[in-house]
Amino acid sequence: MAEKIRVTVWNEGRHEKENKKIAELYPQGIHGAIAADLEKSAELEVRTATLDDPDQGLPDAVLQTTDVLIWWGHRAHREVQDALVEKIQLRILSGMGLIVLHSGHYSKIFKRMMGTYCSLKWRDIGEKERLWNLAPGHPVTAGIGDYFEIPKEEMYGERFDIPEPDQLIFVSWFAGGEVFRSGCTWERGQGRIFYFRPGHESYPTYHDSNVLKVIGNAVRWAKPRVWMGTQDSPNVPKPLENLALSKK
Repeated sequence: MAEKIRVTVWNEGRHEKENKKIAELYPQGIHGAIAADLEKSAELEVRTATLDDPDQGLPDAVLQTTDVLIWWGHRAHREVQDALVEKIQLRILSGMGLIVLHSGHYSKIFKRMMGTYCSLKWRDIGEKERLWNLAPGHPVTAGIGDYFEIPKEEMYGERFDIPEPDQLIFVSWFAGGEVFRSGCTWERGQGRIFYFRPGHESYPTYHDSNVLKVIGNAVRWAKPRVWMGTQDSPNVPKPLENLALSKK
């Protein structure tokens, strides 16, 4: 029997505590809604974490036993400790998968992995979003049709300041006319990264079956293929072959 994929769903967790309407949408938090769907799969071992947990939810014991980290943040990006960001980065470079959702585009860890500002245009009036599936053969889009729609969402618009994706998976069109690269993949070191746009806290996006399917697919795609530390550069003084080197 294959080992389970160990998933940690990390959520800032502030909106649900401070806004009654958001708490009603997500009584177990955004992290709880995502985790509840993932837990339906026997191949996944799922736990949740929030910013206000001890060690900001990711002590070494948790991070070092996480295969795929899902990240949702919004208003408290600056509160995430730089030392934690450094640890997450090293874990990704060594093989861990990272899935960044919605406003996590401005998180410290996403900007660290992208090396850009990750800025964009936005508008929140609750307009329709249509996500076009550009990669129907990709594992992330398994079970997704040509497109799917979300009745009400926050708009994100181009230009999205990110490096060219390894593969563009989804493009969103909004009722107001804007478009946005809403599903993108990259590889960094041994780790895989997927950014997925939908998920404003004021809307029931993380109860949408298509959105949850994409997240589940992304977890399976982003799972580690190999664990390999990349931060060391060892000297290898003895060659494998016998070399006849001239002496000057």
